[in-house]
Amino acid sequence: MANKRKGGSTVGRVWELAKPIAEGLGLALWDVRFVKEGTGWFLRIFIDKPEGVTIEDCEAMSRAVDKPLDDLDAIEQSYCLEVCSPGLERELVRPEHFEQFEGWPVNVRLIRPLADGRKDISGLLLGLTEDGMVRLRLAEDEEAAIPKKDTVFVKLDDFDEDFGGIDE
Repeated sequence: MANKRKGGSTVGRVWELAKPIAEGLGLALWDVRFVKEGTGWFLRIFIDKPEGVTIEDCEAMSRAVDKPLDDLDAIEQSYCLEVCSPGLERELVRPEHFEQFEGWPVNVRLIRPLADGRKDISGLLLGLTEDGMVRLRLAEDEEAAIPKKDTVFVKLDDFDEDFGGIDE
């Protein structure tokens, strides 16, 4: 079915469909992922709102997006739809995520270890540069810039004692 590919990727098409639906429910669309786990495919739609996402929010989004997803017919194989919160230790994926959480503690897992063998780095997020470098403050006078393409993930560190940003 070649026409399934027209108009962008599956994730891109679902994003365009889901974003106005989420906004209409007073939610923000955080991320969309289409992944294979074992023998099954999962379409995960991550939603957010300032006061936190409830199970009722997930249910409302799931019900609101279900029929439009069927009508869009962007996914050839059968899949399981999951609507969920990005969680406290949310993964920062899009440039706006990095902007929103500048100054917050993060954990970065690298694809390949550094020269000293470390694959995990923690620090305060200073931002994401236009050329894709994740900037961190590691210590008072020490900063690092890590290519985002060399990371497995960048996640908020909800368990840091100084959680809440640089100014605290």
